[in-house]
Amino acid sequence: MEGHIVITGATGVIGAELVEALTGRGESVVVLARTLESARSKVPGAARYVKWDSDMAEGEWTQYISGAKAVIHLAGKPLLEARWTEEHKRECYDSRILGTRHIVSAIERAAVKPGVLISASAIGYYGSFARCGDTPDIVESGMAGSDFLSRICEDWEREALPVEKSGVRLVLLRTGIVLSTKGGMLEKLLGPFNFFLGGPVGTGEQCISWIHLDDEIDCILQAIDNADWKGPVNAVGPQPVSMREFADTLGSVLGRPALLPVPKMAVQVLMGEGAEYAVKGQKVLPAFLLEHGFSFRFPSLAGAIRDLVQRQR
Repeated sequence: MEGHIVITGATGVIGAELVEALTGRGESVVVLARTLESARSKVPGAARYVKWDSDMAEGEWTQYISGAKAVIHLAGKPLLEARWTEEHKRECYDSRILGTRHIVSAIERAAVKPGVLISASAIGYYGSFARCGDTPDIVESGMAGSDFLSRICEDWEREALPVEKSGVRLVLLRTGIVLSTKGGMLEKLLGPFNFFLGGPVGTGEQCISWIHLDDEIDCILQAIDNADWKGPVNAVGPQPVSMREFADTLGSVLGRPALLPVPKMAVQVLMGEGAEYAVKGQKVLPAFLLEHGFSFRFPSLAGAIRDLVQRQR
């Protein structure tokens, strides 16, 4: 099998949309998944569904790495969707580090090297700030932060770097908050807003660096197709906003007030230590995308939210 595209994390919000986009343009997709029945149900249309998990160093999956047009590695245990215990943090860390290590090892052993490895990361790489006014404009040359999320992202990316020694192009996709009604922050906020209970999370002063799901998918497609795309890429829109601006914009689009903030204490009850990150943010700019002529379908927050809400209706 040659010229195919291998994807981990295909059943997530980004992965499912990406599989649909790839198969829609005639690509042959191989989905690596922990539960094959679930993968077939959630992402129909792939050419193959093959057993894979982050702790699997060997297996049938390795044979599909050779000859691939691209390997897109999106898998990782969700960080902010459960209360942070030491066990949860360890599982989140290990799923990213071990999964990437095994993917890279398979690439190094492949008889025919894939054209590109697109390895997921996140803007958490840069650290977190409580106030937009205290946050510098961050581009891809920005330094790594020093908190737990920064360490995960930095180590995650470090595991991917050896593929460059094998002559494989590497794109490190540092994704911000992806806007979708199928998962993530926007979906969680829609319910309270629809019942007139919406408002910002925390103080509202933290920066939200967001991207519409369609632009995230376009970014990945262009990373596959363009040989000059390499290194870290901030997958965020060009107009970061404060959490207060985000809530106000969402309320305006929905015709609902944004008067009831979610206090940090309430977030702490649900998330424990993870609340520190849920109420902070980063002011990240897509310098690489803009320098390479990327055209955002949804550069403004109001336009992005309006599009997603209309689709849901």
